[in-house]
Amino acid sequence: MELDLTPKLPKKVYGGDGGSYFAWCPEELPMLKQGNIGAAKLALEKHGFAIPRYSDSSKVAYVLQGSGTAGIVLPEQEEKVIAIKQGDSIALPFGVVTWWFNNEDAELVILFLGETHKGHKAGQFTEFYLTGSNGIFTGFSTEFVGRAWDLDENTVKKLVGSQTGNGIVKLDASVKMPQPKKEHRDGFVLNCLEAPLDVDIKDGGRVVVLNTKNLPLVGEVGFGADLVRIDGHSMCSPGFSCDSALQVTYIVGGSGRVQVVGADGKRVLETHIKAGSLFIVPRFFVVSKIADSDGMSWFSIVTTPDPIFTHLAGKTSVWKALSPEVLQAAFKVDPDVEKSFRSKRTSDAIFFPPSN
Repeated sequence: MELDLTPKLPKKVYGGDGGSYFAWCPEELPMLKQGNIGAAKLALEKHGFAIPRYSDSSKVAYVLQGSGTAGIVLPEQEEKVIAIKQGDSIALPFGVVTWWFNNEDAELVILFLGETHKGHKAGQFTEFYLTGSNGIFTGFSTEFVGRAWDLDENTVKKLVGSQTGNGIVKLDASVKMPQPKKEHRDGFVLNCLEAPLDVDIKDGGRVVVLNTKNLPLVGEVGFGADLVRIDGHSMCSPGFSCDSALQVTYIVGGSGRVQVVGADGKRVLETHIKAGSLFIVPRFFVVSKIADSDGMSWFSIVTTPDPIFTHLAGKTSVWKALSPEVLQAAFKVDPDVEKSFRSKRTSDAIFFPPSN
């Protein structure tokens, strides 16, 4: 069966005055189901409130735009109230309860990428809401709720029936929400736009990698992530994950071209990509990207907490490690061609600026 790796945009699942929830559909992007990957976006308008919920999947959240407040409760721990802004990454393990609130004029947009191998539906997140018209309270009888929380019948009816919203609601401007605490960010959030760069190539590109060293909760989530930004017309070296990980890539900004090569040297994807689209690179497939004039940035998860990549160009590429005789025989070329090939790309760079 032919692999369909075509980048896709998300579809709206639900929403209202407070904002909307979007998700990528496994039926339209089959690699989601095959790879047990979920992908979604939350967009909150001013005073938009995503009511408390938990998920059947571990995730990484990345703030694409705007700023606001997040509430995070790990199992049997106290609530952390965190100020979030563009560039923030948050690891969300199994069992965590979250809520999200936008108190600013600008829209707050958050990307969620994660694994669904333990979820109810392959390739799709299932959310469990604590309150609202589809919250878990509504499923229990008045008797069960009353006995569980030691409440009288009238109080139970008010508690269960007052919130008629579903998933996302718009709060009145007079509603006071908890104030974030600066210390609550420690260990929970890494801002990819401010963090030390793991790779920095002049006029080429920059990378920040999320792993167990700079965001320990990544270990509990079970996969790593990175933010890559390349300059106009620059190229990201062809490479692949050598530890059997899938690469799930969301284009944050800009645009460019991408090629993916799979087994038997077959080019399985060649397309133009732009901001808002998502695509998945299968295990061991080789991918490379070239940015348009405005550059390009993307946020990716790799389905292992400390991913290892092999790049096929540059000083550290496998070509530099192989002996000249092997390359001559493998390419069936004379020594002069092999020498010319080996002498190029002698830096450690994985991003290549355009030639002058």
